[in-house]
Amino acid sequence: MSSNSPEFSENSDHSTTSSPESWKKAWLASPGPRTFAEHVNLFIKGLGMGTADIVPGVSGGTIAFITGIYQSLLTAISSINGKMLRKALRLQFKAALAELHLRFLFTLFLGIAVALTSTAHLMHYLLTEQPVPTWSIFFGLITASILVVSHSIKNRISSFPALVLGSLLAYRITSLIPLHTPEEPWFIFLSGMIAICAMILPGLSGSFILLILGKYAFITAALRNPFNLDNLEIIFIFIAGCLVGILGFSRVLRYGLERWHDYTIAVLTGFMIGAMRKVWPWKITLESQVIRGKEHVLREENVWPLLDSELGIALLLMGTGFAVVIFLDKISQNTAKR
Repeated sequence: MSSNSPEFSENSDHSTTSSPESWKKAWLASPGPRTFAEHVNLFIKGLGMGTADIVPGVSGGTIAFITGIYQSLLTAISSINGKMLRKALRLQFKAALAELHLRFLFTLFLGIAVALTSTAHLMHYLLTEQPVPTWSIFFGLITASILVVSHSIKNRISSFPALVLGSLLAYRITSLIPLHTPEEPWFIFLSGMIAICAMILPGLSGSFILLILGKYAFITAALRNPFNLDNLEIIFIFIAGCLVGILGFSRVLRYGLERWHDYTIAVLTGFMIGAMRKVWPWKITLESQVIRGKEHVLREENVWPLLDSELGIALLLMGTGFAVVIFLDKISQNTAKR
């Protein structure tokens, strides 16, 4: 589960010297999982990322980080580059496919899509009807993840300021109150850029960022009626912002991991630490807003738990979540050694 090693050896920078003869060869030439077991493994990680994206305050990037595919994900997104696009524009589609990490992206995003469509109602039920036990599991998972990820930082003393910076930034962002903002095309584009960047950052939720930017209701309203011409324009502008944001920001993160590995990991670890305030199981709502029949919390305050049976169950679930991550990390380490 090491965050500084790619999930698949073929996910490194890839280049083809000649155009593949068939679509099958082009598909197999593209980096990604090769065996059925590798596809299933990556699909399950996609399920985890999709489930996390449903939870406010929990990022799919966190799951990618702790399951060891974060750098592979950045590399795969970065494969959508000028070289690949030039081949596509020259109608060299097979050569373009061989450059693109499509096998990795397809399997991962299939898992994310299945999770988003199948677990949304379950997660909504758990977060509304059983909030303390649900948040307790996430608290244990992320606490262990912070320890696992921080182990890859070699020089912890020099990286400590970066850790503090990431923690303070995430803590401040997750404490912001949603704003009323413009509905102009430029701001919709900017919102897409920022939200998608938050989704690939550990500890930050893209949907929560949209709430802060005052665009959650605006975007979801457009998505509910996508065939309206005005809404279609909004959706295209937002998607364009998301594409620009993820293609650009993934390169920044990838470069940071390659050039300043310890500082980048420290900042990302700090994001997870700072965002822990959103995952604290015991909280009271200070202000909320009903958007399309669902209540969205605008402001809340963390409180100390009562000494009762619920606390014992919560601690047990925290320990279970913590143990699961440590166990998976041990398996990952043993597999890497073999």
